[in-house]
Amino acid sequence: QVQLVESGGGLVQAGDSLRVSCLASGRTFSNYAMGWFRQAPGKERDFVAVISGGSGTTGYAASVKGRFTISRDNAKSTVYLQMNSLKPEDTAVYYCAALRYYSTSRSVVDYWGQGTQVTVSS
Repeated sequence: QVQLVESGGGLVQAGDSLRVSCLASGRTFSNYAMGWFRQAPGKERDFVAVISGGSGTTGYAASVKGRFTISRDNAKSTVYLQMNSLKPEDTAVYYCAALRYYSTSRSVVDYWGQGTQVTVSS
């Protein structure tokens, strides 16, 4: 079992930066690829970013590439999502996820966090 707790969401203006964090507890953190997904009202939960457990290989959705950066600190069992140049369309609940392996698919997510709201005003 892995428990994931997100923090750091909030209300910002367009163009601002924000960092959200996810603290994991339970099974060995480094065994999992970690990802961020987001869900806007009335929409599906979409992939945002993923990072592998070992080598730190990263992947991003086209809509955030170049603006968002995912990173992890295995010693602290924490994964981060640094979001720069935020846009109103980035407004969503952001969910941390522990994945069985490196993927952009929700189908390989073993554990979800409870989500943290990010709101970007224009």
